[in-house]
Amino acid sequence: MSCDRCISNTSNRHTYAFCGADLHGGLLIFKPANMPQTYSYDAYTVSFPKDGVAVVEINRPEALNAFTETMIVDIGRIFEQLSTDSDCRAIVLTGAGDKAFTAGLDIKKANLAGSAEVVDPARKMISELRPMLMKLQNAVTQAEKSLKPVITVLHGYSFGMAIDLSTATDIRVCTEDVKLSVKEVDIGLAADVGSLSRLVKVVGSMSWVKDICFTARVFGAEEALKQGLVSAIYKNKKDALEGALRLAELIASKSPVAVQGSKELLNYSVDHSVEDGLRYTAAWNPGALQTTDIPLAVQGSLTRTKPRFEKL
Repeated sequence: MSCDRCISNTSNRHTYAFCGADLHGGLLIFKPANMPQTYSYDAYTVSFPKDGVAVVEINRPEALNAFTETMIVDIGRIFEQLSTDSDCRAIVLTGAGDKAFTAGLDIKKANLAGSAEVVDPARKMISELRPMLMKLQNAVTQAEKSLKPVITVLHGYSFGMAIDLSTATDIRVCTEDVKLSVKEVDIGLAADVGSLSRLVKVVGSMSWVKDICFTARVFGAEEALKQGLVSAIYKNKKDALEGALRLAELIASKSPVAVQGSKELLNYSVDHSVEDGLRYTAAWNPGALQTTDIPLAVQGSLTRTKPRFEKL
């Protein structure tokens, strides 16, 4: 898209973009959906270091990658954009610098104190606070909704938003020096952008989840691995990022129909019974079985060659 004011609709492999910034008599601009997408965000860099692999880097190291409201909204936009980018099959999320993935919410820029003006609390909640909170929740949820698997590399300080965001992603790895915390109670809040809703599904112990959420205590890599919050520990950020890139590259080499279908079915099964999950799989897979990826994958297995799957 040429700017964030574009409204698009995809049909027959083309995107019809109506751009309020470049109107010429209200003309409808046609843009092929498979044209390379551009990513321009103030606090993020998006790169493609490997075929099919996008790296999203939180790029505010001078503030320990702390999140502003705009940054939270923008990360949602990035995941939405990558979800439909045919050049992307897997995503790695990381933070710039060596000190922090993110220190959490930038409390210096957050309006936590509220206004001195006397306002009806109910009206303020309905008209301002609830819509704002839902906007931020939706932005974080885009990582979960993304068609592409997302791998998070946690390192250094990984507080608050680090847990909100990483638990919405598919795979988490960390460094030996990682410092993790559901930090919100220390600023007088219950975590409200995803941690309380997702942690209980990501790890197996409700007792442990309540322990870290009630106390805001800092815990490390070994405890995170023991509880299932992360699946691997690396010596340092460089090794962790390289490991995540290898994993993402492997995922990107697989059939995108199979990978994206697996993510859809796994995410569905988290909130449904085994019976419902099986029924949904039975409805989903007959369509997926028609893909040309299956004979390509079978042929590759028989001939011990690496198949090349078409973009979605």
